[in-house]
This record gives sequence, structure tokens and C-alpha cells, in this order.
Amino acid sequence: MKRYEQLVELLAGDIRNGHFGPGTRLPSIRSLTAQHGINASTAFKAYYRLEEKGLVRARPRSGYYVTASAMQPLAAAGAGQPIKATRTAARVAPRLDVSELVFEVLAAVQDPDIVPLGSAFAAPALFPLQSLGKSLARAARQIHLRGATAHLSQGDPVLRQQIALRYLGMGMPQAADELIVTNGALEGLNLCLAAVARPGDLIAIESPGFYAGLQALERLKMKALEIPVHPRDGLDLAALADALKRHPVKACWFMTSFQNPTGASLPEEKKKALVALLARHDIPLVEDDVYGELHFGNRAPLPAKAFDRKGLVMHCSSFSKTLAPGYRVGWVSPGRFGEQIERLKLMTTLSASLPAQLAVADYLQHGGYDKHLRRLRHAMETQLACMLAAIARYFPVGVRVSHPAGSYFVWLEFDEGFDALALHQAALEHGISVAPGPVFSARRNFRHCLRLNYGHPWDARFEAAMQTLGQLVGQQGPYAS
Repeated sequence: MKRYEQLVELLAGDIRNGHFGPGTRLPSIRSLTAQHGINASTAFKAYYRLEEKGLVRARPRSGYYVTASAMQPLAAAGAGQPIKATRTAARVAPRLDVSELVFEVLAAVQDPDIVPLGSAFAAPALFPLQSLGKSLARAARQIHLRGATAHLSQGDPVLRQQIALRYLGMGMPQAADELIVTNGALEGLNLCLAAVARPGDLIAIESPGFYAGLQALERLKMKALEIPVHPRDGLDLAALADALKRHPVKACWFMTSFQNPTGASLPEEKKKALVALLARHDIPLVEDDVYGELHFGNRAPLPAKAFDRKGLVMHCSSFSKTLAPGYRVGWVSPGRFGEQIERLKLMTTLSASLPAQLAVADYLQHGGYDKHLRRLRHAMETQLACMLAAIARYFPVGVRVSHPAGSYFVWLEFDEGFDALALHQAALEHGISVAPGPVFSARRNFRHCLRLNYGHPWDARFEAAMQTLGQLVGQQGPYAS
């Protein structure tokens, strides 16, 4: 074996036996050369090979770190269940009434004494709130009478220019004057849906899918056509194609990267195929992309919007998940539907908060947003590794779990007969919240599934909560001895 191959075997062994756990920073190139008597070129070759194996990941100006995927003692969600073998036809859901169940689950998260494994948010401590506060103070001093009323419905032009620059950084030129700033991504998603559909229309949604999408359809009195999502392979395009032939679908609402709740992402080729399929039917896509910048790799996944040539994709995102929770600053890249969306905004909320817009714009210009994102991604990947390790330690053998490459959710599948709603109630009695599978389905399916949030710094409280949760899972029907 060559020297670098010997080093690869040595380091890989240390990673797999737990000497270097997920999230651990490996020795620097200088340390390796001194310790093993090799040159820098040999050390770099070893780390490059470990990257190819998926065991480490380079972080710019920081070093090499062990990845969460280096430790996978758990069966992946969907493992052994190819999507073609389990495909179910898309089904029109009955009258939507998911809100009561969603509100019941969300209410538990409001209690600060509850361990928020069921939360939809990451920990505030992970965000640069003090720096944002300084940006907000600077922004408040810059507001003048004309600026306070100009560009109300479309949003602050400096902020839109900063957002356009981020599109450009992904290789997606986007005119700033086409963007519309919204009160978080959720308002943008709702405006997009209302711009292209009416009460009674049929909307294709993911199953399992984001519960706020179900609530939006319920509020707008639209019908849901559930398209299966595989926790490993993502949206079932064949099922969607079949559904478009059979049903008068008016629009689609999909999350193509780091889908909530499964964490699945469509590869670029499938995103291209999705856009092409909808273009053939002239059906708009409302694309929810709030987690796109929370990727663990070196490159953000391109959204479906990158492949849109007909203006059918309305791309929605937000700074709530990546920078400024509570500021409620989102946006829409509206394609051909800009005028309709802007008019709807004028008729409803008129404008997103100007001070919040100016604060985010100031931070994007001066606050080091990309540096913050690198730290945030590092934290999320480390916390994912901690959660996967805790599931392996405390949960029954055979539990299947997703291994997302971004965001801050994992999706767990238990054996048939498991009752996630019963677990939700039992966990609350022990001061723990979870998100049971039925809240992610118009038909209240996925009773044997669970979404957990790893978006909080790992400590003894979360470790103990996972141990308790594992014990409660072990008391459920299919696992009880």
C-alpha cells in the first residue's frame, strides 16, 4: 500500500470505531505530516480519499471534520422498500380538517420546559441576533418619510438586490425588480397558491408533506391530491405523471430540497424532469425552498426554479430558518405570476415590516452572512450526528431513520402497529414534544412515523430526552416484550 493509502486505512478505522466521532475536527495537515513523517501532499491525498468515501468533509479555513454519515448503524428510512415496489396511486383527500391536530401538537412546543423535539424551529442561540439588533438600530436611523412608504408591496430595493445577488451566486440570474418581499415564506407560499387557484381547485401536494400547506388548502377551501414522497428517493414523479393524466390538477406545492418532514431531496435530474413534466401540462409549481441554504455539502442544491423556462415556477424562501427567526422576512421569485401576487399582497398585508427588511438588508451587506451560514451548517451536521447516535443507543433495533444532507429534521419509521399519536401524548407527560406522522397527511396517514428536530445544541437535557423517548417507543405494541 502507498503511504497515503495506509493513512486512509488508519484514519478510517479510527472514525469507524468511534475514536473520532461525527463532527470531530481531524488533525491538521501540519499535525499529520509531523506525526507520521509524511509530506503535505501525502496528507492531502489521504483526506481527499476520505472525502470520496464520505467519511470527512472539508470546511473552508477550518479543516477536515467527520461527517454524520460516517456513523450509520441505523437502517435508512425506506431501506429495502424501493419506491417502485411501494408506489401507491395519488389520491384525492377528503375534506381537509388537519388544523385541530396541528394546533394541538404545536401548542406543546410553546412551553419552555418542554424539550422541543417536535418543534418546527431551530434554537435562537444559533442565530446572530445581537448583530441583527445592531443592524436593526442602524436601519431605524435611515428610515425617512419617503422610504417609509415607497416600494411597500414589492419590498425594499436594497434587500431585493441582496437577494438577487444570492440567486446569482447559485448561477441563477434573477432581476431584483421582479422579486416580492413577503412576511416570511409562508405568506409568499399562500399568495402564490391564491394567485393560480380558486376554492374547489385540486392542488397536488406531497405525502407526507408540510402541514402548513395542508392548512393553507383547508383555509382556501381547495382540495388536496396527495403525491407519495419516499424518505430516500423523494417525490414520486411517476405517480405525479399518472395523476396529471387522471385529475384536473390546477397547481402543485412541493419542497424539492430537504423536504419537510422527510429531509429527502430530488437530485438535479429529477428536478429537471419535474419542471419539464409540469411545463408539458402548463401547471404552475409553488416551490417551498426555505431549507436550501442549510446544506451540509460544499454546494447548495439548485432549486427546480433553476430549470424553469416558461415562468411556471414560483420560488419561495425566507431568512427565518437561516438568519432571522421572528423577523418574518421572506420573498418570492414569481415567474410569470408577479402581477397577480403583488396585487394580492396589496389586498391583504400590504407590506412586510420595513424595519425588519432594512435590518436584514444591512446584515447581508455588512454582517458576514456566509460566515454565519458555515457555522450554522457545521452546528446542524454535528447535532444530526448526536441525534443519530442517540437513536442507535436508545431506540429499539430495526427503527428506520432518514439521513438528510441538510435542514434540521429526521423522519423515523416504526413497525406497523406503532401509534405515533399515543407516543406524542406519552412523551408530553415526560416533558418532551414530538411531531407525529399524521399531522403531515391530509388523510392522517403515517401513524407509524415521527419527525424529530435536531436544530438545538446537544446537551444532557436532549440526551436524557432521547433516552426517555427510546424507552417510551419500546413500550409500544410492536416493540413491547
